[in-house]
Amino acid sequence: MRYFQLTPLALAITSLLAAPAVFADNDDANAENVETIVVTGTRVAGRTISDTAVPVDLVRSDVLERSGTTELNQALSVALPSFNFPRPGLADGTDTIRPATLRGLSPDQSLVLVNSKRRHAAALVNVNGTVGRGASAVDLNTIPMSAISAIEVLRDGASAQYGSDAIAGVMNVRLREASDGGSVTAGYSFRDTSYTTPTTDPTNPPVAGQTVPDATWGIADGRIKRSRTDGKTFTLAGWKGLELGDNGFLTLSAEFKDQDRTERGGWDYRRQYPRLEDGSLDPRELTFDRFNAWYGEPELQQWTLFANAGITTDNGKLYGWASYQNRQATSAGFYRPASDARNVIEIYPDGFLPLISPDVDDFSAAFGYEWDWGEWQLDSSLVYGSNKMAFTIENTLNRSLGPASKTEFDAGGYKYNQWVYNLSGVKAIDVDGLASALNLAVGIEARREAYSIFAGEPDSYRNGGVLLPSGLPTASGSQVFPGFRPANEVSESRTAVGAYLDLEANITDDWLASAAIRAERYSDFGSNLSGKFATRYDFSDAFALRGSVQNGFRAPSLQQQNFTATSTNFINGIPFDITTFPVSDPVAIALGARELDAEKSINFSLGAVMRFDAVTITVDAYRIDIDDRIVLSENLTQANVREYLESQGFLGIGGGRFFINGVDTETQGVDVVINWSTMTDSIGNFDFTLVGNYNNTKVTRIPETAELAALDPAPTLFGRVNVLTFEKGNPKDKLGAIINWSHDRFGATLKATRYGEVLAPNANPANDFTLGAKVLVDLEGRYQLTDSMRVAFGADNLFDTYPDAFPIHLNTTGATSFSNYSPFGRSGRMVYARISYDF
Repeated sequence: MRYFQLTPLALAITSLLAAPAVFADNDDANAENVETIVVTGTRVAGRTISDTAVPVDLVRSDVLERSGTTELNQALSVALPSFNFPRPGLADGTDTIRPATLRGLSPDQSLVLVNSKRRHAAALVNVNGTVGRGASAVDLNTIPMSAISAIEVLRDGASAQYGSDAIAGVMNVRLREASDGGSVTAGYSFRDTSYTTPTTDPTNPPVAGQTVPDATWGIADGRIKRSRTDGKTFTLAGWKGLELGDNGFLTLSAEFKDQDRTERGGWDYRRQYPRLEDGSLDPRELTFDRFNAWYGEPELQQWTLFANAGITTDNGKLYGWASYQNRQATSAGFYRPASDARNVIEIYPDGFLPLISPDVDDFSAAFGYEWDWGEWQLDSSLVYGSNKMAFTIENTLNRSLGPASKTEFDAGGYKYNQWVYNLSGVKAIDVDGLASALNLAVGIEARREAYSIFAGEPDSYRNGGVLLPSGLPTASGSQVFPGFRPANEVSESRTAVGAYLDLEANITDDWLASAAIRAERYSDFGSNLSGKFATRYDFSDAFALRGSVQNGFRAPSLQQQNFTATSTNFINGIPFDITTFPVSDPVAIALGARELDAEKSINFSLGAVMRFDAVTITVDAYRIDIDDRIVLSENLTQANVREYLESQGFLGIGGGRFFINGVDTETQGVDVVINWSTMTDSIGNFDFTLVGNYNNTKVTRIPETAELAALDPAPTLFGRVNVLTFEKGNPKDKLGAIINWSHDRFGATLKATRYGEVLAPNANPANDFTLGAKVLVDLEGRYQLTDSMRVAFGADNLFDTYPDAFPIHLNTTGATSFSNYSPFGRSGRMVYARISYDF
């Protein structure tokens, strides 16, 4: 194990202590006494957040609510030191279900729990060039903030405790439990912003004589400056607590969200129309609106319902919850000019912007029972979750059908579901020589998962045979997103059974130790054994050291094993079907694909906890080595690959890609969290939180197969863009400061978050683009109108900060003014108002 570098840590602490003040109120009169008992990372009842052997963050519901966003991922990205939520665009379904990352690792390397039970993943697998490419992860935005009591974030590997996926850490969403009371909140927000992008001519519009019926843009200092007011969003959310008999509760939560799109594209420099017969420009070229992209937040309408219930009986406690969300979103692809060979002039005389409209249905339900059996505390539960994503492609066409083509297509989609059964027991055993009882926890978990792809309508994928004017064939299927074909349909399932043993005790009054071991057996790839040891020593009430060592794993997802899709690519003018092959497909096997195995990790952590009166400081360094990471290969379309496939009897295949084990990485870093509170008689109460993260990932091995290595030249399975995305696609450092203030009926929150440099890599090293460090400031003010009603006004990204814009040569269509690698998106300032009523 290499030594951690101290310089970034020293810089992080120095920057944090010099960070600007941030304000927020204390909406709950009892917030100073908010319970800090955690249930994640430990199975000892009553363990507090400041006494754990591993780092656990507790994000309360009031912290989540002090934000202009209603997206859980977005709110957590400001509250947590090493949690990032990039917001990609022009990435098909990933525009709608966006992945988040913890400690710079893959979105599927963090385990998500709800009330300590495994949450189901989304059906979507990210196959485009974004952070999280190749991953299929839990969509946290399916859980409304109104349903949440708190979120516990274990920033440590925990496969031995919870099973697959817990390599980077664990997020446990604790649902609100209320038998009375309630609240309803209405919010409205919009983007009020200006942004600039480079232009080729500092004095004149890019097309001489260009006119646009839009006065919100201009050219100055060699750049196009554009003002926008868009992204109008209305949200109505609330919760209500009801009694269930004399000893139970039913908490109902609901949320409705209606969001308009945002647009942050640049000027489309391309010639839009064919030249006239005399060679002159078509007059429409001068009046065409060249801000023709949808590059930003999607258009979205979303309904969410959540119910959580529990009732105490004479012998134990019954509990359960259920949720449903429908999300209808619309985003876009690249604009097709009228002169584009993919266009049919008779249908779209001015060109067209194809739209991708996924319809996402997410459902979950759980039922469980807790009871005592002698000295054992037992818990038995059954949890179901499902996610379905169906694609409609609008404002498009199937070029191969010519003028007879439809303009809207059902393109099919995919579904995923999961059943999980748990039986666990906890018992305290008195052991001579120990300073506390030995906490023994044992349990078994059985899981069944299923994944399927369903085909779209025939016109969404078929080739109608209509040729281009040049006489060459054209691509099959609907433009921007060809439908899934019957040949792509799959329906697969698997089972997994695991058992664990967990021990925890105080060896002495000052020395805490815990150990866990877990064995799992999967029906598709085999077995795994994980172990963990964690310890903590309190030298005094003011100082403690803690650390852990463990091995972890992540099972290959059904999505990675079975996803397949086909599109038509043209190579030297000849159409070829390019497919993402399942690893079991004969073509993939011919290219060297093998059954996927689990990713394996070794985690080390060492941290310190310091308390100085009202100030708490935690510093936790970590190293995570992961072997055999599962990645999506490059698209293998080289001529010698096609020749090789033909020699193996696979004719007419232009190549493809598949998932493969074989990337090894080393990640090391440090998290710093500082909290303190102060109360004054004259100017109110202050709560301060400072967070910082330094993170560095290095790729130490990339995959290869004997079949492809024998070719000359050997194609690369995992190229420099994907390597650099792992290494530099997340900020190397991130700093944040939050101060909450409350006084009488007034309150305010000020947040400042600094995102370090990020690299947007390119296949050509000369075109790599570095996004410089940026600071975003959020401000909110609140006023308690009555004992039951309060209002809030604020602005996220108050100073309208944007990532660095791409130069012209990296944005030739004008649509992608900003990189998808930006860790905070590219939407600009959001202004909002919120009114809440408690009852």
